Amino acid sequence: MVTPRAAKRPPRRRRILVTGYPGFIGRRLVERILASEPDAKLYLLTQEKFTGRARALLAQLPASHAARAQILQGDIVAMDLGLAGAEYRALTAEVTDIYHLAAIFYLGVPAGEARRVNVDGTRQVLDLARNCRRLQRFNHFSTCYVSGDRLGVIEEDELDCGQHFRNHYERTKFQAEQLVQAAASELPVTIFRPSIVVGDSHTGEIDRFDGIYHIGMLVMASPVAVPLPLPGEAVAPVNMVPVDFVAAACHHISTDPRAIGRTFHIVDPSPLSSRRVFELFSARSGKRLPRWRLNYRLTRALLHVPGLEKLARQPAQALEYLNHLAIYNCPNTLELLDGSGILCPRFETYADNLMRYVRRHLKARAASKALAADDPLDR
Repeated sequence: MVTPRAAKRPPRRRRILVTGYPGFIGRRLVERILASEPDAKLYLLTQEKFTGRARALLAQLPASHAARAQILQGDIVAMDLGLAGAEYRALTAEVTDIYHLAAIFYLGVPAGEARRVNVDGTRQVLDLARNCRRLQRFNHFSTCYVSGDRLGVIEEDELDCGQHFRNHYERTKFQAEQLVQAAASELPVTIFRPSIVVGDSHTGEIDRFDGIYHIGMLVMASPVAVPLPLPGEAVAPVNMVPVDFVAAACHHISTDPRAIGRTFHIVDPSPLSSRRVFELFSARSGKRLPRWRLNYRLTRALLHVPGLEKLARQPAQALEYLNHLAIYNCPNTLELLDGSGILCPRFETYADNLMRYVRRHLKARAASKALAADDPLDR
């Protein structure tokens, strides 16, 4: 077995490749690195269809920050990441750190597309990493849901425990993480597994409306007279983390030499039950939850009521996570965040900010009449 490269303090002048920019987490991570590391230079791998947005976001940053970020138009599924030969060679000569975030997150993604992006794309980025002569860290962004249908306490050092998967997203993220763990014998690997990532805890801002946000929007925007009932018993924890906490925690851990060769659950150590989440969303929407409950099949049927169907394309899949009794243990994360001041805020402290942002989003959609013509949850 090849011995992993020795752990070293991160270089003062980091040269960083970020894939998947300007994605939900990647955008915040990039802003944090630029603001806190004045000597860092970033290369942002961006698909052609997102380059306009990427340039616009960089233009909003202070000039001294934006000047240290270079957009590279490419694609992780293409040979050499779709880069010109000179660009690829420059990366292998300069890059010290890689943050691999590019992936397909849509729960209903077809199997072939999920594998092409999440598995084959990760393999391509690992190939680049092996050619980077100055590489100090390969940071891979996985998900807690590589645990599939497992129940009970799930540890950070566990991966393949014979679990089954509820969708191709879970399966291919599991397969991608297998590739990264196998590469840990030759590369300085750190793996992050966020749970359900929601909006910024201060502003509520979110780029995508998926996961638990479907439920929040249904509670607020349901055109039916009867409030949305709880699916099942609703006693399982719903582990949600605000995106600003995810960016801060991953950035801090990624520069700690103790993180090499380890996996980190980026989660809320004290998550609320799905019942409590529904109660909070309902209270902030001026609604009351009905006492009766729906089983999973009836809940899926309700989400196809005319008027709800447009808002409910992914919630039918997301509901499967609301009664799944999985507890994500996070001792590695707590150890490396200890003393940093970076803590996951309690959901109750930022729920209002999330819901205000969602309300503004819905009002803006209604005002432009786009809600009837376009699916606001299709990202």
